[in-house]
Amino acid sequence: METTMIKNPEPVKPQHQDRQPGIEQEMTPRPIYDTDDPGYGRLNGKVAIITGGDSGIGRAVAIQFAKEGADVTIAYLDEHEDAKETADAIRKYGKEALLIPADVSQEVNCQNIVEQTLKKFKHIDILINNAAVQYEQHDIQSITAQQWEYTFKVNIFAYFYMAKYTVPHLREGCSIINTASVTAYKGNQTLMDYSATKGAIVAFTRSLSQSLAEKGIRVNAVAPGPVWTPLIPASFQEDKVEKFGKDIPLGRPAQPVEIASSYIFLASKEGSFFTGQVLHPNGGSVINT
Repeated sequence: METTMIKNPEPVKPQHQDRQPGIEQEMTPRPIYDTDDPGYGRLNGKVAIITGGDSGIGRAVAIQFAKEGADVTIAYLDEHEDAKETADAIRKYGKEALLIPADVSQEVNCQNIVEQTLKKFKHIDILINNAAVQYEQHDIQSITAQQWEYTFKVNIFAYFYMAKYTVPHLREGCSIINTASVTAYKGNQTLMDYSATKGAIVAFTRSLSQSLAEKGIRVNAVAPGPVWTPLIPASFQEDKVEKFGKDIPLGRPAQPVEIASSYIFLASKEGSFFTGQVLHPNGGSVINT
């Protein structure tokens, strides 16, 4: 069966949200997180934890994983309506969704996410570290120590915490996939703390992959370019949102469903010889890896 292509999605409209990490239901147009493509059972019987799984890339990955046969734990901050919509879409494909509202910047909450998942599903096969925040600042003097610390707590400390508590329950063939960013390689003058955390994620991915290789547990990352997610209107003013993603070769931001396929590949047997690697679905941005 042919794959459904995302052709000429509705242009992004000027908009802004006043809270992080943003609400998907308030976006115009709504991001595309699913298509009519069938699943192929590539993750049958698997259980995945996805942080930031209520919306954006996390939502698309959760739904595509369900389509491929996985049950999913969705950890999210407090976007309850977005999380419920994601869970409903997962159940549409006959799979179970466990919703856990939690601030992943706190270690004890990450431990609890793992424990609740094990209580519900009895095992864990895939960890997707994806939750993130970003705060635009136009110079380094505007970045407070509190902002710098919180960005690191959400964007990289949480990845460490989630891996720390998940790894003891993983077996040969299981995998961890971390969400990095094109900013890890290109930088971003108004997202210095965010870009720094994404660079840290790349190094963490490569180091953890070496640590777990002998156990047969693979660790990889995905470094998207611009993607139409709630984090964008929650981070930028209206005029910048309207122009978002238009400066890359493909001329538009990705839809979340276009990024989710990278995670499916890395989590499935097709990616069985990938570890310590970073995939770059970035619309043609030139980077040095």
